[in-house]
Amino acid sequence: MLAKLLSVFLVLFLSGCMSLGGSDKTEEEKQREAFIDKKINYYSDKTVSSLDVPPDLTIPSSQKAFKLSQYVSNAPEEIIDFSGEVKEEQKEASNILKEPSNIEVKKSGNRRWLVVGKKPDLIWGLSKSFLKSNGFPIKKVNKKIGLIETDFLENRAEIPEENLGMIRGFLGSKFSAYILPTVDKYRIRLEPIDDGKKTAVYLSLSSMAEVVTKSGSKDENTVWQSSPKDQELETAMLYKLMVYLGGDRTQAREKIITAKEQEKLVVSLAKGVSGYAKLVFPMDQYDTWGNVGWAIDQLDIDVEDKDVKEGSFYINIARTQDKGLFSRIFGDSSIKKPFQILVRQTSSNTTEVYFNDISEENEQSTIDFSHEFFGNIAKQF
Repeated sequence: MLAKLLSVFLVLFLSGCMSLGGSDKTEEEKQREAFIDKKINYYSDKTVSSLDVPPDLTIPSSQKAFKLSQYVSNAPEEIIDFSGEVKEEQKEASNILKEPSNIEVKKSGNRRWLVVGKKPDLIWGLSKSFLKSNGFPIKKVNKKIGLIETDFLENRAEIPEENLGMIRGFLGSKFSAYILPTVDKYRIRLEPIDDGKKTAVYLSLSSMAEVVTKSGSKDENTVWQSSPKDQELETAMLYKLMVYLGGDRTQAREKIITAKEQEKLVVSLAKGVSGYAKLVFPMDQYDTWGNVGWAIDQLDIDVEDKDVKEGSFYINIARTQDKGLFSRIFGDSSIKKPFQILVRQTSSNTTEVYFNDISEENEQSTIDFSHEFFGNIAKQF
């Protein structure tokens, strides 16, 4: 019955798409309207935990050491306390909500991030409260590296009916029980800049969708599969975060939409020492560090530690060739291994990124995986 309903829905869906037609609007006008119309609606009672992509499915896409603990070690656990008891340090930190903040929007390709004229200790608590205010439970917090990550929540974003077509809009409202769900999670990463006087704020979205396998057979089932990034949704969420951090609503929207495009970045993949992969960035070490950190966010990689001065990311990741029955039963976390990513400037405008096997076993399978992994990082640009 479900399979038949899905088939009918697919036919009507395609019909609705054909009715959309063309448009004489400029790309900027389309982007502006899409951004304004994008509505965010998460079900706080629809949390989905511990989603691992099955191995048979495809996954679609300062010069000083960064020790965030020196900025946030005394920060309150929650900036907003709903118990009614507000401590003095919480009052001081929460004042940022009442005062307009100096917030810039940076842009490179499809990615945007914020530069906030506040210290990381204030932004830390507010970022955590922002995610909770949108219904997201916090799954992982690492103050040392400035990382906050949520669990998955079901996304029921409401798109205006005129953008869907009448039939698709009708189906979405009448037969929502037969529309397979999408779940999202967010990662916010903070980097202190300008000697800790300002904070770079990066927000990234990761999505999973429930898909049908072996459709029409007696073994028909549904599984979770990594889903392509909804860039409009990520941008809309960044706008909400910008307002939450004290930005004026009208100015925030304008800054998000009209952020000046930086020069397109071309990253080269090459063979390094002992056959391991390396990446070549046409920029200095500090800028390369920021770009590598962003790419790691996009790939949803676990970062255990990092140090800007040393130029190191310490990550945990499952090699593709290790995935199989064991990881299918116990999840990818059961087969993850530690690796080091090294960022080294080699000339005035060139920086190389190296893959280091901490175990020093130097297996051919790890060498092969380094090329696959760095290839995925290069594709992010």
